[in-house]
Amino acid sequence: MQLRPLGSTGLSIAPLVLGGNVFGWTVDDVTGFRLLDAFVDAGFNAIDTADVYSSWVDGHSGGESESLIGRWIAARGRRSDVLLFTKVGMEMGDGSKGLSPGHIRASLDASLKRLHTDHIDLYQSHQDDPSTPLEETLGAYASPLKDGRVRALGASNYSAERLEAALSASRKSELPIYQTLQPRYNLLDRKEFEGDVEELCRRHKLGVITYSSLASGFLSGKYRSAEDAGKSARGRRAISRLDDRGRRILSALDQVAAEVQTTPSAVAIAWLLARPTVTAPIASATSVEQLHELLAGTTLRLGADAVRQLDEASR
Repeated sequence: MQLRPLGSTGLSIAPLVLGGNVFGWTVDDVTGFRLLDAFVDAGFNAIDTADVYSSWVDGHSGGESESLIGRWIAARGRRSDVLLFTKVGMEMGDGSKGLSPGHIRASLDASLKRLHTDHIDLYQSHQDDPSTPLEETLGAYASPLKDGRVRALGASNYSAERLEAALSASRKSELPIYQTLQPRYNLLDRKEFEGDVEELCRRHKLGVITYSSLASGFLSGKYRSAEDAGKSARGRRAISRLDDRGRRILSALDQVAAEVQTTPSAVAIAWLLARPTVTAPIASATSVEQLHELLAGTTLRLGADAVRQLDEASR
């Protein structure tokens, strides 16, 4: 497996990050362990989760995904085979949220305990917290970086303006610095990343790991009518994308997939990897079969004509 440097973090990752948002939600321990085993056995090494997963489910308070991954690590003893990425800042089931130093300290301790590890490889601010000065947030990361509980820092869901301000504050005040960005980016959702945010990542050489890489499963092609909404817990969200542009994108994916004899999911992953600024997409799976479709996209090299066709369909 050819690894890619993740910005200037010193970490090297395979070209697909396994998304943990479904763990403890639509994926139980048995299936989760199978997915994690298959992912690592195939030579991939980075797992992304967040403390908030899956607090949106009735009866959940957050931490369910981290806990499942932690149980797998404890059972398999494969901590050295994986890089763990998690996030802090979104509202938990108890109402706590934000990027204040106190919340970061408490959340980091809780994530480490749930993950059954003494360090997190990439700790990410899940979303901007305008109520906390950037300098306070960045300063809170100094201690865990120094003592090794955190190896590198990243941001997620930041605007270009706020990310630039954070990077400037780090340099001006000699504070810990964000070295990666996790933006929502896929064939359907292009505006948030392309433009100022992407240019900033390129200019500052940030590693980029995209979330919602299949647009809540829509780009897999399994949601093509209102009747398909019941196919998964995310079905309604996916069906909402089924407008003229969505259908045009699905048609282009179908055509390219037929030409190269693969699946729409693999093509959607390959399109992301063809973007020079993208280090690796994050994508989740609920079965080993789905996982193999995603992994196939990492070895697929789309020709210029195929990329152009997908670009034009999703413009």
